[in-house]
Amino acid sequence: MNSENQTSSSEFILLGLSEDSDVQPLLYGLFLMMYLITFIGNLLIILVIISDSHLHMPMYFFLSNLSFADICFTSTIVPKMLVNIQTEIKIITYENCLTQMYFSLVFGGVDNFLLTVMAYDRFMAICHPLHYMIIMNHQLCGLLLLASWLLSVLMSLLHSLMVLELSFCTKLEIPHFFCDIDQVIHLACSDTFLNDLVMYFATGLLGITPLIGILFSYCNIASSILRISSARGKYKAFSTCGSHISVVSLFYGTALGVYLSSAVTQHSRASAVASVMYTVVTPVLNPFIYSLRNKDIKHALRKLLFSVLGSLSTQQ
Repeated sequence: MNSENQTSSSEFILLGLSEDSDVQPLLYGLFLMMYLITFIGNLLIILVIISDSHLHMPMYFFLSNLSFADICFTSTIVPKMLVNIQTEIKIITYENCLTQMYFSLVFGGVDNFLLTVMAYDRFMAICHPLHYMIIMNHQLCGLLLLASWLLSVLMSLLHSLMVLELSFCTKLEIPHFFCDIDQVIHLACSDTFLNDLVMYFATGLLGITPLIGILFSYCNIASSILRISSARGKYKAFSTCGSHISVVSLFYGTALGVYLSSAVTQHSRASAVASVMYTVVTPVLNPFIYSLRNKDIKHALRKLLFSVLGSLSTQQ
């Protein structure tokens, strides 16, 4: 059998989080609930920002795109997981696995870049308030968003094209609930040295570099806040970036946890369990963090809900 036939006939088996049949209904209910909360919560954030003209600012522009990326990211992974649990069929075809891997990389990358862009936005707002509206104009915001999507798409496409060059001999078991690129690469029959090299390079360039940018921004933000004389002024300045700090901590904290667990236990379900935090828990918490810690979002959300309820009562 040649490599081409090996690749085209391959099917992967997603082992999921547990093979215990008694646990499956609990997992199904839990992940369905979290997916619905993620979808509805992030959709509400987007609708609130679009409907309220007071929120048509760079910070909320990037937040709405972050919410959209979170919806797409979880929709790439969780529905397939729910179907597998419901039907008890864990097989995923090679084509579907590659598609899921590609889109999860795209939306995960967009999340990463948007958090970096939002840190830069807070840096400009707090450290250079007089020049903020001039620098953070519509053109720059559009370019930063375009760059985030473009870099994510290109890097994901590179990874996917390189995986296409690999051959897979038989049915292969992935100790995960989705097609994670690291798991897929290390199940290949052919040499994966170049894939590993590109993956480590991408992790350094597109993972560590944005984190350094975020840390640099917040070091300067902290320095500017400490120079403010009044306690009220310090609180006001910190409150504008408190939600973002929480989301960044959650995002990179869980991602680091997944990386460390994968390094220690490469082919066990430990990395899959850790990935739940990154793929499901973080997107479901983001709307709560931004709605509970942000007065503007809470006010706009109440206004939107009252407007919807008023329209319904009028129709009745």
